[in-house]
Amino acid sequence: MTFFRPRHAALLGLPVIAVLTAVTGCFSSDDSTSVAVPNPGAKAAELCRKLETVLPRTLDGHRREDPEPRSALTAAWGSPATAIILRCGVERPAKMTDPKVAAGDDPKAVGGGVNGVDWLMEKQDDGSTRLTTALREAYVEVTVPEGDDVSGVLVGLAAGVKKAIPKGIAD
Repeated sequence: MTFFRPRHAALLGLPVIAVLTAVTGCFSSDDSTSVAVPNPGAKAAELCRKLETVLPRTLDGHRREDPEPRSALTAAWGSPATAIILRCGVERPAKMTDPKVAAGDDPKAVGGGVNGVDWLMEKQDDGSTRLTTALREAYVEVTVPEGDDVSGVLVGLAAGVKKAIPKGIAD
């Protein structure tokens, strides 16, 4: 037995599928950034909650648009695809104790300070820069997308970090 499918029915189905795919894509797009929430100890979590209350509404010209899931330990500025992401209470980065970084011999990582806050700055393979506070009682990690002004971000965050996260060594 042979099944026959009229040619015009098959051609009619392609445009309908294309339209449905386009419409579905418009409604299913996610307009928020998804970020892994750190799981710090109680002391760091308390400091991070304090930091969350003093973070700027805008950072380097980007409006604050917090990521999902909502948490006092995370923040974001800018559109989801190119957001500046902050995570507070992260683990100490391995590079922070790398002698090559301390000696200035690592081309992808360098330490430095901006407005009284010390940072480890690591260039990522995707072109972004990951910044992690140093010599503070909680580690704050900020990821700045390629093309954004890292120095503007550091200047914008310095006052809040100094106010909420005291100098010291994180546990």
